[in-house]
Amino acid sequence: MINENDVTDTIFPSATVVLLRDSGQGLEALLVQRSKALKHLGGVWVFPGGKVDDQDHDHDRDAYRAALNAAIRETREEVGVAVRQDQLVYLSHWTTPVGAPKRFATWFFLAILEGEQDVEVDGGEIALHRWVEPHLAIAECADESEALQLMPPTYISLLDLVGYRSCAEAQAGIDARGAMTFTPRVISVQDGICFLYEGDAGYDDVDPELKGGRHRMYMIENQLQYIREP
Repeated sequence: MINENDVTDTIFPSATVVLLRDSGQGLEALLVQRSKALKHLGGVWVFPGGKVDDQDHDHDRDAYRAALNAAIRETREEVGVAVRQDQLVYLSHWTTPVGAPKRFATWFFLAILEGEQDVEVDGGEIALHRWVEPHLAIAECADESEALQLMPPTYISLLDLVGYRSCAEAQAGIDARGAMTFTPRVISVQDGICFLYEGDAGYDDVDPELKGGRHRMYMIENQLQYIREP
């Protein structure tokens, strides 16, 4: 639950990599579980990634190139996988809503695993990893008896991949479509919260009751429901 009284003006630039591979069952994405000992999102399943460090900046301080460098570095540090800048496809950009105790401006990149690289988590911040078909991850997240806890950016990124039959198809589709931008506005609802995204009729006025198109995510008792309707 976002505490509206615990507001920070600091927004940390960050980068995340949605690492994909082809398998006999179809396209799979790599998820990693944050250590349950962490205060921030402990136990949650995410994609490899983290904050942009000063070392990630080139001399010109370009924010996008720094995010690319951070994506490469974090993937190597967290899961032991090497990716190159030319492998990274810009998937989306997410800004944490006002009111969160920690706020991030995060570039999400798509990358296809090359060669026979093995995933080796760092054992510190990252406890576990798993490869999973996007539609199965979505189904498992919705099953209260399962332990796959996802946050909205991870959930929507996985949902974005459902329907693609291969890594190459996903990469081509995302590349042709272009990156999406999410700057959520959040409001409390009964038993939870609602994230309003651009394109929702209630986005500008932060009013989920306004009639019109829907582009939103409900988080009710840790269950997620994504709605996108014209």
